[in-house]
Amino acid sequence: MSYRTEEVAYVQPALQPSTAASAQATQQRSTAEYRALDAAHHIHPFSDMGSLNRAGSRVIVKAQGVYLWDSEGNKIIDGMAGLWCVNVGYGRKELADAAYRQMQELPFYNTFFKTTHPPVIELSAMLAELAPEPFNHFFYCNSGSEGNDTVLRIVHQYWATQGKHSKKFVISRKNGYHGSTIAGGTLGGMGYMHDQMPSKVENIVHIDQPYFFGEAQGNLTPEEFALARAQQLEAKILEIGADNVAAFIGEPFQGAGGVIFPASTYWPEIQRICRKYDILLVADEVIGGFGRTGEWFAHQHFGFEPDLITLAKGLTSGYVPMGAVGLHDRVAKAIIEHGDFNHGLTYSGHPVAAAVALANLKLLRDEKIVERVKTDTGPYFQKKLRDTFANHPIVGEIAGAGLVAGLQLAADPKTRKRFANGGDVGTICRDFCFNGNLIMRATGDRMLLSPPLVINKLEIDEIVSKAKYAIDATAQQLGIS
Repeated sequence: MSYRTEEVAYVQPALQPSTAASAQATQQRSTAEYRALDAAHHIHPFSDMGSLNRAGSRVIVKAQGVYLWDSEGNKIIDGMAGLWCVNVGYGRKELADAAYRQMQELPFYNTFFKTTHPPVIELSAMLAELAPEPFNHFFYCNSGSEGNDTVLRIVHQYWATQGKHSKKFVISRKNGYHGSTIAGGTLGGMGYMHDQMPSKVENIVHIDQPYFFGEAQGNLTPEEFALARAQQLEAKILEIGADNVAAFIGEPFQGAGGVIFPASTYWPEIQRICRKYDILLVADEVIGGFGRTGEWFAHQHFGFEPDLITLAKGLTSGYVPMGAVGLHDRVAKAIIEHGDFNHGLTYSGHPVAAAVALANLKLLRDEKIVERVKTDTGPYFQKKLRDTFANHPIVGEIAGAGLVAGLQLAADPKTRKRFANGGDVGTICRDFCFNGNLIMRATGDRMLLSPPLVINKLEIDEIVSKAKYAIDATAQQLGIS
């Protein structure tokens, strides 16, 4: 499945005068000038730059609430919360003010040299308050990728403190995503990323993903299939030797891999196996954390208890870069009591990022945004999608909870027959979305939605209506009715 999402040209809809004036007030160059400079100097992530430069980038100049405006004045509803991250929505003055105040008072100091500062202290206390009881210690970085690099360092340091130096292997999943650094990319099981990394991190192996629609054979139920996929972990541990396995890492639900939600049998079995063989269990909460499923952390939705959690994205709602790793008390105790932990980054616990994260978490808590996702907007979003796409000729599955969903495009939904050119079909649908001023991501033949957590029901209706138009148009182009 491809992670690329920004390569194909779109047709500019007609300008709306009010939004055009608003957008133009925030920009200094014409769209053509921006595109020319972008093509001349900017390398985009996960993109075919030749194709993108020929088509021209869409230039986003303004955002408010759940909406974006481009340089041509088009108002776009953001069904992906930026990149899974803008949980409190765009334009929150509270976060801008927090950054401004902190920049005036202490714009930067490091947390090396036996020093600390109030923002990182207060943030750590807040995270300990919000996270499940065993998580009371946090290490900071700049992204989810760096967070998962940090996880590897913690895992190996932990087992060294226990005198179990042979525990080196970390088990992950195919089509999982854990970042784009060399370590994060190796942990992730996406082959097209591995192909461009001749030097991958050693002692990382993968088992199959719990992707029922795409990979189940025969007459297995989703629960039976999920259990079988979880039991691959035990088989891999026995193959390597339990004394050699340090950890298993997985996203509670796979995000970039297609919003794949395993059946209820999956995570309890994974946890049972990890406990049986004394393996650390790591939950990559970079996408799922801070309310996305209607729980503060996605592992709570699935009912398991990890030893480490990786955090980013919703930690600051994307307003500034920041990542973190949460350590279960038993892991933290080992790290704290056994000498130096030789890992750190210049910007670990950056005071401005910490101040913004703290303000962001207070909004999520005090405005009861997570609770609203769980009891109100999340159930409404899920029901609206399922009612709208019931019996649709090319929608085979809707997976998700809270305000995240994956819509599986399929040639024959009833038999789970996928399109032979599923990636092309996803691109067709994605482009219809862009043309209709909806951001809905395509991962292969799955269409993904993850809007800001502050979205209201009318805005949900707009997203679902525009998504239906795009998927209907895709079916029509494919000659399916």
